[in-house]
Order: sequence, then structure tokens, then C-alpha cells
Amino acid sequence: MRPEVWDELSRALDAEELVAVATVVAGPGTGRQLLLRPSAAGPGGLGGAELDSAAQRLAGEAFADFASRRATLPADGGAMELFIDVHPPPPKLVIVGAVHVAIPLIAFAVRLGFRTVVIDPRTAFATAERFAAADELIRDWPGEAMAATGLNEATYVAVLSHDLKIDLPALEAALRSPVRYIGALGSRKTHAKRIAALEECGFTAAEIGRIHSPIGLDVGGGRRAEEIALSVIAEVVKASHGG
Repeated sequence: MRPEVWDELSRALDAEELVAVATVVAGPGTGRQLLLRPSAAGPGGLGGAELDSAAQRLAGEAFADFASRRATLPADGGAMELFIDVHPPPPKLVIVGAVHVAIPLIAFAVRLGFRTVVIDPRTAFATAERFAAADELIRDWPGEAMAATGLNEATYVAVLSHDLKIDLPALEAALRSPVRYIGALGSRKTHAKRIAALEECGFTAAEIGRIHSPIGLDVGGGRRAEEIALSVIAEVVKASHGG
């Protein structure tokens, strides 16, 4: 791997950024490499700005499902075979609201390989005893806390507090970020209040439409905390595979 590509790839992986490396594996320019991000390409190069732009477009599809892929590009001297190697950040589940449902949800998430973060300013609920299984417990308001957790393309946000004072800043932070999934617990009436508040904050209908509410997949009307947690983690897993 070219030194400049390797150095930038290492830095991106350490920072838990979504990144890919495009390598010409056959055809003109075999061995050339280009580092790709969702927003821009470089360092490196495949032999021209047009080829680099084409690789960036292909990478957008690969980034969408976190899946490496091969592709063929037309180039001077024949077809160029390209391999786009995607390096997604480690998956992370951010749970806003130290409610009872969050406890089994963490258990499911840990078994599935997610790093788990619980955020709730209510210290009576957000106790180390209740959330010993969480990787991180933050007793702070989500507006400040969520930025510190590093919201990236492999982050999944479950807003469970059912308290607008906590829900709203959490949803605002999530909607302003590239997180892969946003879900919010609550009735249609509760969510209508959230929508109205978010519209007042300037969010568009398309942006608000990123929120899954009611949260979770339909598992047949379960009401127990474990059943609700199961429906939430099922929807998170579906989102992680591009669903």
C-alpha cells in the first residue's frame, strides 16, 4: 500500500471514521490506490480525475451497506478492474433514557457485538448498578453528551426516555449527524409533539422522516420490557444491513 494512503487509512481507523480503499487489481494502472470517504476522495489516485470521481460514486454504494465490492471501469488501454475495500467503524448503540427497556436492550446489543452507551441526566435512573453491562454510562443532558460519544455512520440511536426535555435534544443531535439509525419510543401522540417541536427547530419533513417511530419491528404486540427490547434490536440489526 502506498505510504500516503496507508498513513491516512491508519489515522481514519484510529478515529473510527468510515473509509474505503480503492485498488486497481487488473488492467491499466494495476496497483494504483485511492482512499475514499463518504464526502471526498484522497490521497492517492487511479490515473485521472474522471476515474477518481467514478470510484467515489461506486464507493457511495459500498458505504451504504458497509460491503466491499469489485467493479469495472472503462480506462485508456482497456477495462480497469477495481476492488473497493470498505472499513466501517465499530457498531455502537447509543441509548437515550435509562428506562427499564434499556437493560435487556443492552444485553441483546452486547451479544451482537455493539458498543453500548447510555445517556440520561436523571441520576436516580442512570445508576452503575442498573447499567453495569453498558460500556459507558453518561449522566448528562444528551445535547452535550451525544456529541462527545462520536456519532458516525455506524452509530444507532434509540431514544427511550419518553420525556420531551430529554428526547428533543437527543433527536436534534442525531438528525444533525450521519448516524445509521434513529428510533424513538412513544405513542403517535407523543411523536406528533416531537415532530412539531423539531419543525420549530427548522428540521424538514424529510429529515424528521429518518426517525423510526414507533420504534422497533412488529413482534406481535409484545408489552414486556424484554419484548420491546427485542423489537428494537431487531430493527437496529435490519438497519445495519441496509434495511
